[in-house]
Amino acid sequence: MSSAIHEIRPSETLSDLAIRLPGASRVFHRHRLDFCCGGRRSLAEACAARGIDPARLVEELGREITEPAEIEWAMRSLPDLIDHILVRFHEPLRAELPELVRMARRVEEVHPEKPGCPLGLAAHLATVKESLELHMQKEERVLFPMIRAGRGAHAAGPVSVMEQEHDEHGVSLRRIRGLTGDLVPPAHACTTWRALYLRLDALERELMEHIHLENNVLFPRALEG
Repeated sequence: MSSAIHEIRPSETLSDLAIRLPGASRVFHRHRLDFCCGGRRSLAEACAARGIDPARLVEELGREITEPAEIEWAMRSLPDLIDHILVRFHEPLRAELPELVRMARRVEEVHPEKPGCPLGLAAHLATVKESLELHMQKEERVLFPMIRAGRGAHAAGPVSVMEQEHDEHGVSLRRIRGLTGDLVPPAHACTTWRALYLRLDALERELMEHIHLENNVLFPRALEG
C-alpha cells in the first residue's frame, strides 16, 4: 500500500487531494465526485453525499497512487501552467467538440425510434460547444494575458466570471448524463453510438481536470499576486 494513504485525512478537500496526489482525480471521476467546481468540499462530506464509505475510498486512493506526479503544477510558474492549459485542454477541446456534435446528430438521425436514443443530445452539445469556445476565448484574450503580465491580483472580476461559467459547464455535463442514461449505451447501440458515449465520458473527465487546474491552482495563485 502506498505511503500516501497515511497522509489522507477525511477533512481534506477534494481539490487539495487532487492537487497533491497523482491519480486522485481518476478515483474521484470513477465515483462521480466533483473535485473541480465542488472541490472545496471535504472528502468526508463528498462521500456522505454519495453514500460512499470514506475508509474504502481512502484504500482505493492508496492503490491508485503509486507514482509521483509527472509535473506538480502547483509548483510551476503561472505562465507555464497557462501554456499547459492551452495545449493540453483548449486545443483538444476545439478539435473534439465539433466531432461530438456530428456524431450525436448521426445517432439521432439514424436511430430516432430506438429505445434510449439520446434525442436532444446534438442540440445540447452544440450549445456546449458554443459556450466553451466563447469561454476559452475570454480566458485567452482577457484573463490569461493579465496573469502573464503579473496583474493577476487585479483579476478578481474576470476570475469570478470564469468560475461562474465553470459552474455552468458542470451543469451541462450533468445534462449530458441525463440525456444519455448516464452514458450507458443500450444493447442495440451501433458502433457510432457506443463510441460517442466513450468520447463523452472522456470529455467529462478532461473538462473536470481542466476546471480543477484553473479553479484550484491557477486562479488562487494568480489572485495572491
